[in-house]
Amino acid sequence: MTFRSVAMLTVMAALALVSGASAQVLYTNGFDKAELEKVPEDMMVLDGGFAVKEEAGNKFLELPGAPLETFGVLFGPTEASGLAVSARVQSTNKGRRSPTFAVGLNGVGGYKLEVAPAKKLIELLKGEEIVASAPFNWESGSWTMLRLQCRKVKDGEFVIEGKAWKHGDAEPKEWQIKRAETMESPAGKSSVWGKPFAGTPVKFDDLVVTRAQ
Repeated sequence: MTFRSVAMLTVMAALALVSGASAQVLYTNGFDKAELEKVPEDMMVLDGGFAVKEEAGNKFLELPGAPLETFGVLFGPTEASGLAVSARVQSTNKGRRSPTFAVGLNGVGGYKLEVAPAKKLIELLKGEEIVASAPFNWESGSWTMLRLQCRKVKDGEFVIEGKAWKHGDAEPKEWQIKRAETMESPAGKSSVWGKPFAGTPVKFDDLVVTRAQ
């Protein structure tokens, strides 16, 4: 079994453990069959020089280390709530400079769960506004797991939940961030985002969209 197969199976097993049962998978992309130096046709690049790369037999979507702006990619079904998105992300710092990266729901102006290494936090953003945060110690060069979900509790009550952990470590049992909302967000696709402030590439892998649990 290849590293790629082990990694994707680990992600899917973690999704099942979170809910106690297998979550309904709506979209997956581990880039196994993706053409190098291109972006899969089922993904929409908002900006940035994203391209599929390969290292040691593992394919991933890479955002180059320049320019130092915010870039993103949309993928998966377009819905307003009831979805969960997860991804593995890897990058490195350079001196005192660190990248930031995120997974998102509800399109460009929706929710993002972002790792902010310089602050030692994970942050929940609604559009560009930080609405919640929690402590998180990021390790340069490691793969980090991110998971974000938005679920409807009842009419007029929604909850957005997020967590992050080092790939290979035990997944946190509890959501590290929770945010209650009374209004449903506009429908949109899932996303990944990168800000290569360190001037080093940001790598994305094992993108999964499921029903929220």
